[in-house]
Amino acid sequence: MKTTTLYRLLALGMITGVLLATFGAAAAAPPGTINVQILALNDFHGNLEPPSGSSGRIGTVTAGGVEYLATHVRQLEAANPNTVVVAAGDLIGATPLLSALFHDEPTIEAMNAIGLDLAAVGNHEFDEGIYELLRMQRGGCHPVDGCQDGDPFDGASFRYLAANVTWRDRGIKPNTVFAPFKIRAFRGVRIAFIGMTLEGTPLIVTPSGISMLDFHDEADTVNALVPMLKQKGVEAIVVLIHEGGFPTGAYNECPGISGPIVDIVNRLDDEVDLVISGHTHQAYNCVIDGIPVTSAASFGRLVTDIDLTLDRASGEVTGVSANNVIVTRDVPLAADLTTLIGKYRALSAPLANRVIGTITGDITRTNNAAGESALGDVIADAQLAATTPPELGGAVVAFMNPGGIRADLTFAQISGGEQPGEVTYAEAFTVQPFGNSLVTMSLTGQQIKDLLEQQWVTNRILQVSNGFAYTWSASAPVGSKVSGVTIGGAAIDLGATYRVTVNSFLADGGDGFSVLVGGTDRLGGAVDADSMTDYFAANSPVAPGPQNRISMVP
Repeated sequence: MKTTTLYRLLALGMITGVLLATFGAAAAAPPGTINVQILALNDFHGNLEPPSGSSGRIGTVTAGGVEYLATHVRQLEAANPNTVVVAAGDLIGATPLLSALFHDEPTIEAMNAIGLDLAAVGNHEFDEGIYELLRMQRGGCHPVDGCQDGDPFDGASFRYLAANVTWRDRGIKPNTVFAPFKIRAFRGVRIAFIGMTLEGTPLIVTPSGISMLDFHDEADTVNALVPMLKQKGVEAIVVLIHEGGFPTGAYNECPGISGPIVDIVNRLDDEVDLVISGHTHQAYNCVIDGIPVTSAASFGRLVTDIDLTLDRASGEVTGVSANNVIVTRDVPLAADLTTLIGKYRALSAPLANRVIGTITGDITRTNNAAGESALGDVIADAQLAATTPPELGGAVVAFMNPGGIRADLTFAQISGGEQPGEVTYAEAFTVQPFGNSLVTMSLTGQQIKDLLEQQWVTNRILQVSNGFAYTWSASAPVGSKVSGVTIGGAAIDLGATYRVTVNSFLADGGDGFSVLVGGTDRLGGAVDADSMTDYFAANSPVAPGPQNRISMVP
């Protein structure tokens, strides 16, 4: 429970300036108290190998790599026997080939080795559907691909938590898919860890994989659990939530934070003592409405070292200090993780290192003012090329969701060992790691217009293929923003029917593009990463997309 004068001062706005002093290293526990250390990470996304480029830095410091992460965690654990290691979601999903090729079993095994204890379920944990996530927890060979590495898969030794995710239409209680919370005791003092995923998960994962689930309001779910935990004699409550915010300061600061986490924390019961968050891939160390709130960026580049001081008689939290620690690469490699990575590198190398083509320069996800990126152009063109022939769909346009583009293609790669300009399958896969298949469908011109208008409901600008163009107005109201839609230079006929290609995520209504659910005469196609491979083989060297297909006017 929030009891200290310091919390009240921070809640009144004295966050900036005193935050670092407040969240410094914890002193020894006073008599009658106990210090419990929480080590937290989030949004690891299967980055077993050190991430490269800006994704592998905190400021100017190179960071990340599970071999280094394990060493940092173990060194921090050695300082306090009362330690629990936790995660705030997205350990798996949208992962590099080294993990994704084996359905993310390597990442689960790495987290087991590190000693992860508890993890909130993130939205990307649902990328392959709820039953695959249950396999991640329980173990067992993949139902289609089997045990690809030749060894049994034992599942996670840590516990997934998801208090706000329930089975739909099941007449049993409790009907949560995973345990809503876990209570850990340290020398008689009990701490409850509540796990949460973001309520908006159904809008950003493939709907069919979670159609049997309901996702509930985060703050309401926590608040409903508080009386139950109090009845169990628990006074210390920590929330692990896969939802986050956007600060404006450095990785250990929190000026001007905004985003969903602010509203959620403002609505939480005062009995909540700490919130460990994620999802936005940001790093921050905050106090919001008197509650400490942390996030450790992404890809294992930071680990948040949190010290709770608890009164042994009452069980109340009397102090919280937190520090985001950079996972530097100047520590010894953890030998057991090196062995794990070596095993999967050897198994994946023949596919991962295959050069699929070349590029003339960097092709990035950076959007222009209209919302179009050079890499988005190239991906949409690849998907159109894969489905243009009549026997493969006869498509005239392809649309790509920007959230599915997870990395840039860099001319001078620093990780693959290939020559400058060469692109390996592993690098292409990292750009599109979801394994979505292409779907070609029929839409009317009116449906295409409605799809484009829906972009400002979902706040996501679709990337479009060559030959398709339109203009949107920044000042026009939602629903009337789009004009001048053309295909092959000719104005679109709202009453005519056109063949359109999207990935299976979008085809199922992903990212909130519900118009696509109404598409007819569907024809399944290649996996998206394979369409990119074929495109590079046919068109190398590939230049950055022109970013001239979407125009914006005031």
